[in-house]
Amino acid sequence: MDGGALTDTSLTDSYFSTSFIGVNGFGSPVETKYPLMQRMTNSSSSPSLLNDSAKPYSGHDPLTSPASSLFNDFGALNISQRRKTPNPTASEFIPKGGSSSRLSNVSQSNMSAFSQVFSHPSMGSPATAGLAPGMSLSAGSSPLHSPKITPHTSPAPRRRSHTPNPASYMVPSSASTSVNNPVSQTPSSGQVIQKETVGGTTYFYTDTTPAPLTGMVFPNYHIYPPTAPHVAYMQPKANAPSFFMADELRQELINRHLITMAQIDQADMPAVPTEVDSYHSLFPLEPLPPPNRIQKSSNFGYITSCYKAVNSKDDLPYCLRRIHGFRLVNTKCMVLVDMWKKIQHSNIVTLREVFTTKAFAEPSLVFAYDFHAGGETMMSRHFNDPNADAYFTKRKWGQHDGPLPRQHAGLLPESLIWAYIVQLSSALRTIHTAGLACRVMDPTKILITGKTRLRVNCVGVFDVLTFDNSQNNNPLALMAQYQQADLISLGKVVLALACNSLAGIQRENLQKAMELVTINYSSDLKNLILYLLTDQNRMRSVNDIMPMIGARFYTQLDAAQMRNDVIEEDLAKEVQNGRLFRLLAKLGTINERPEFQKDPTWSETGDRYLLKLFRDHLFHQVTEAGAPWIDLSHIISCLNKLDAGVPEKISLISRDEKSVLVVTYSDLKRCFENTFQELIAAANGQL
Repeated sequence: MDGGALTDTSLTDSYFSTSFIGVNGFGSPVETKYPLMQRMTNSSSSPSLLNDSAKPYSGHDPLTSPASSLFNDFGALNISQRRKTPNPTASEFIPKGGSSSRLSNVSQSNMSAFSQVFSHPSMGSPATAGLAPGMSLSAGSSPLHSPKITPHTSPAPRRRSHTPNPASYMVPSSASTSVNNPVSQTPSSGQVIQKETVGGTTYFYTDTTPAPLTGMVFPNYHIYPPTAPHVAYMQPKANAPSFFMADELRQELINRHLITMAQIDQADMPAVPTEVDSYHSLFPLEPLPPPNRIQKSSNFGYITSCYKAVNSKDDLPYCLRRIHGFRLVNTKCMVLVDMWKKIQHSNIVTLREVFTTKAFAEPSLVFAYDFHAGGETMMSRHFNDPNADAYFTKRKWGQHDGPLPRQHAGLLPESLIWAYIVQLSSALRTIHTAGLACRVMDPTKILITGKTRLRVNCVGVFDVLTFDNSQNNNPLALMAQYQQADLISLGKVVLALACNSLAGIQRENLQKAMELVTINYSSDLKNLILYLLTDQNRMRSVNDIMPMIGARFYTQLDAAQMRNDVIEEDLAKEVQNGRLFRLLAKLGTINERPEFQKDPTWSETGDRYLLKLFRDHLFHQVTEAGAPWIDLSHIISCLNKLDAGVPEKISLISRDEKSVLVVTYSDLKRCFENTFQELIAAANGQL
């Protein structure tokens, strides 16, 4: 769980570390008869709060028995998670159970890549999965070929959340046995015909889970492993949390959520309509212009405003860029809009649609873009310091009246500038390849999300606003000239970043700005700026600057992948939160219930009494001195054992300390499931 309700002083990383040491369950002994991850197969079969179909914990069946819960659970992984028709021409297609059977996502999707390393009966050979006499359905084919849509209770959807068997990826080829006669094959050879009836429909599928090697032991329930070494040695910040998401990332995500869900008081802003076309819940993203404003935007030549809105068709947030007082005369410019809508790039804010409206009490043109919460313009991030222009307005260039500014002393690091260059050039390359021109390469139209992620905003606006009727026959006639202008605009943006001032791109300051770049940055950056800003005798391409970027491209790629590793590591710390929250939510609906079916003592008797004592065991323990004993690792460990239903015994003491009940976690899980199902049955009967 998040653990936000507990104070940092009482819950430190070292305080929890003692319970996260042992790989076999927080340091507790593990039964030798449960060597595989039965915890994972049982817990993952509880996909929702209202539909808990977890199987009872059973570890006494032999691992080679067809009735083993391991084979029942892991064998389900051979059923495809998606309904797609097999492609016989695909390199990864391996026939199985006839031509109509679906591909197995787990053991066959990456056949060509892993067949030489990991091989078992379901990989490396096109062995036909035969059926016993009377069994005419192939593995996984019955849900696909049913006359109606597969019910939500069929085996395939219920197995989608199961954790893959680690043994499937660790069995060497020597442990595999070729399958020559699947019908007569014994269960010990690794292929078993399974049968399951759900809602009157019988499903047959082939269990190809290989038997584990001797000595392979996995934890019986979920635990959090230590941080991966490639992330641990990235020099994280001091006092960074070890078991929870980083505070910086958490705060950034919370801020994005707040901005996405922000709304306005309609009484305070009557000028904002409640609905515009199919969009509602408009929220201004920038100060609204006054009603009597005459000054127009310096970029588009029209008064503009920007809103966040929710589309009623898909309930997703979008950014609406409104052009005030614009009348669309020629609709042939929509050809260019359709071309923009097809561009999907990580450094471009995608244009979704363009429409006209009179919802603002005047004719307006609205551009709908993807909404990126928390984004700020490059202008506000890097060019909001009025003192930055002092280099060009106060300094007497050519006179040695003081030291020249050094890099990192008011100037941006060169690595950051190259990161921006790589992203902006990548966006231009995609736009130019599509036969379009950006035309908005300006610091006020470049969004920055996070630390260094760039996105070019407001694409396609100029193509509509400046569309000339003379271009009716060929709206792309001037795109080549606009693309050359994009390169000049890119050079100005890079020069402004290198000078950390917009004054550096003014014509009278270009020589001073290039001198500043020459002193503080590398020759490659200077040559790139000169190439972009200097007129050439030939048509230039954005691909021409790739040799100037050189190996720095790999540096940015490496930085992006390292950032991805850090985020994935933070995600791994939260992977069990949903499962543990469902357990606590179910316990909360049972414990201390005032009345159920006119029985005020329902929660204090029978199975519910055991769950009440277990709740006290979780949260209400005290030390020998009577002080509250708060240990998050104890709570997580006990909840994991309850979810798995392990046979470990636990002592539950009544509040008056006159009764001591010794039960197993499997008994508690049975009481827990039966009681919650009783509540669900009563709730469904009242609806």
